Amino acid sequence: MFFLIAGVLAIIAGFVVYKIMKSNVGRWIVLAPVVGVVAGIGLIGYSCVAVIPTGHTGVVTTFGRVENHTLEAGINVKAPWQEVVIMDNRVQIATLDLECFSSDIQEVNLRYTLNYQINKANAQEIYRTVGSDYYNVVIVPNIAEAVKVVTARYTAENLVGKRDDLALAIEAQLKTSLSSYDIELVGTAIENMDFTDAFTNAVEAKQVAAQNKLQAQIEQEQKTMEQEQQAKRSVIDANAAADVAKIQAEAEFEVAKIEADAKAYAGEKEAEKNKAIAGSLSPDLVNYYYVLQWDGKLPESYVGSDNPSTIVAIRGTGGSTESNTATAPAE
Repeated sequence: MFFLIAGVLAIIAGFVVYKIMKSNVGRWIVLAPVVGVVAGIGLIGYSCVAVIPTGHTGVVTTFGRVENHTLEAGINVKAPWQEVVIMDNRVQIATLDLECFSSDIQEVNLRYTLNYQINKANAQEIYRTVGSDYYNVVIVPNIAEAVKVVTARYTAENLVGKRDDLALAIEAQLKTSLSSYDIELVGTAIENMDFTDAFTNAVEAKQVAAQNKLQAQIEQEQKTMEQEQQAKRSVIDANAAADVAKIQAEAEFEVAKIEADAKAYAGEKEAEKNKAIAGSLSPDLVNYYYVLQWDGKLPESYVGSDNPSTIVAIRGTGGSTESNTATAPAE
């Protein structure tokens, strides 16, 4: 619109200058309307061209009214009285430093980053309902509200341990709120989270105490495990000793049994031998063995076979013998 007005004014100015100065300057004054017309036409022609950069969409307005069509990237022709608002369709980034409070009233300084994008099909509607400054009008307030509302659901200690849950909860709320404005949420991130020095020191002290407690538990469990292992080894050693003693006793029992069986077997064999010998003996054979075993000495006395009460004593001196007979008294 500016170039259209400037072009018209240039043409009018050329003719006005010509009318005022034609009687004084002469024939060269005829160039004034020519220059004005050329400049005016050039400005008007330029106002009919709209150049849209890549990744952007041109929203066309006529005297402030949004038209139903948009202009694509490149060189476009429009009416000289129309304006073109360029809307960025690329993925954009927004980073905010926010001061929040946890559910236990601990101050939290949080840096939050948001990647967002508007679809070119929705650029016209976003401009109609929100305007071109949708970042400050919609995105910044929604980020601040979502971050503060979700952060207030957690205690300060949980914010440290559940940072991923916090990020997902904020992203879910932002996705819902921004989608109502046709703004697409691409990604989010919690880049930094700071607490007061007093809270940080308290958390560090608690962590140190927890680590010390855990270390003490580990050491106690180690000692208990060693004692249990020692007790198990003692039981194993005792069982092994008992097994060895049992095996030795069984072996000794088996040896004694074998020896007893051997002795019994030897006795049986000896008895069988004696029985066999006794069965094979005859009076003549007994006398034979007796003679073999006789040392040549006669017995000093013997009982007579005819009269058992008669005892005969025989004494031998050198080569002679002497016999005495005595009768045993009758009972």
